[in-house]
Amino acid sequence: MKRGRKTNEANSSSSEETTEKDSKRHKAIDEKTVVVQSPDWANLLQDIILQVFQYLPLLDRAHASQVCRSWNQVFHMPDLWRCFEFELNQPATSYLRATHPELIKQIIKRHSNHLQYVSFKVVDSSKESAEAACDILSQLVNCSLKTLGLISTARPSFMDLPKSHFISALTVVFVNSKSLSSLKIDDTPVDDPSLKVLVANNSDTLKLLKMSSCPHVSPAGILCVADQCHGLRELALNYHLLSDELLLALSSEKHVRLEHLRIDVVSENPGQTQFHTIQKSSWDAFIRHSPKVNLVMYFFLYEEEFDPFFRYEIPVTHLYFGRSVSKDVLGRVGMTCPRLVELVVCANGLRPLDEELIRIAERCKYLSAVGLGECEVSCSAFVEFVKMCGGRLSQLSIMEEVLIPDQKYSLEQIHWEVSKHLGRVWFPDMMPTW
Repeated sequence: MKRGRKTNEANSSSSEETTEKDSKRHKAIDEKTVVVQSPDWANLLQDIILQVFQYLPLLDRAHASQVCRSWNQVFHMPDLWRCFEFELNQPATSYLRATHPELIKQIIKRHSNHLQYVSFKVVDSSKESAEAACDILSQLVNCSLKTLGLISTARPSFMDLPKSHFISALTVVFVNSKSLSSLKIDDTPVDDPSLKVLVANNSDTLKLLKMSSCPHVSPAGILCVADQCHGLRELALNYHLLSDELLLALSSEKHVRLEHLRIDVVSENPGQTQFHTIQKSSWDAFIRHSPKVNLVMYFFLYEEEFDPFFRYEIPVTHLYFGRSVSKDVLGRVGMTCPRLVELVVCANGLRPLDEELIRIAERCKYLSAVGLGECEVSCSAFVEFVKMCGGRLSQLSIMEEVLIPDQKYSLEQIHWEVSKHLGRVWFPDMMPTW
């Protein structure tokens, strides 16, 4: 009897311990389940919230800031307002997205002193939106911008503004920033006096300047920038601003080595634009000083206007022809551009470019990217061109209509032959059929 009672007591004690352990385990599981199902979003690390906010459009960011006090604090952190793009249009005439006027007012009132990387995108390219951009610029008196970009998406709307109004707004930024390193003001009425203000206040920090299609700037104005801004590494301008004096200034011992020079050679009125010639000695001095520079040239000329170009060796690395270019000019490219890395020809005409391509392959040993649009090349010459260039052709974009079948290769055969010499599968580009 005693032995049976002890056994029952032991079994009872063991059962109670098991029940207690099961209860604790279920309680722990329940607690974990509650934590997973109900996260405390308000207690997320502010650094994480900041990262998320930086990917949100401004309006969504403003809505998110109303979730709780912690998120609202992040919304007003200076780090969130260092980089900002103002999108401007007229709601009455455009359905495109724009930064709300009330939000713009709040940004200027609370965060203008935090802004460092700013761009203004005139979405609808209207004069009114460009004026709104200038009004905002003129209020940025407490900021210290590092980068500034003025962008018109469809047409150069800043050119419609009174010059004095634009210059007044721009010089507010030039005077107050003191540390501009990047300035993109293509298609604007900026002029020589405003560039002098830029240099006087930002000469030690300016590294990038893009100002193509700025008709009020003279060669003397851009030369002033090159003379004073010795840290300038990237420059984009129209050909009429390029001069021997500018290249020599960029080649001085005080100036850092330029990394990127873009030149737009544009003619709007055929036969009425006179293009000057840059001396070979100026190009030579420039390349000796900056041997690794990328020299990019965009040509939008008519055939009869190419005479001053490619008459002697020029250190261009990237060459784009936006209009029809003659066989003669392309032949001169092969003779005068030994540093050429990329060549794009949008149109040529009905005469095959066989000899010209072969010459370019022979002379341009660094060529690695080619694009041909409305041109004609025999399949045999094209295969020979690819064979001579070999695997260094990392980009080869050729419309199927460019290739002319001959006795040696058909369009079906050329795919395999070109792929063999490139070391990868290649197909010509197809014109989409709508």
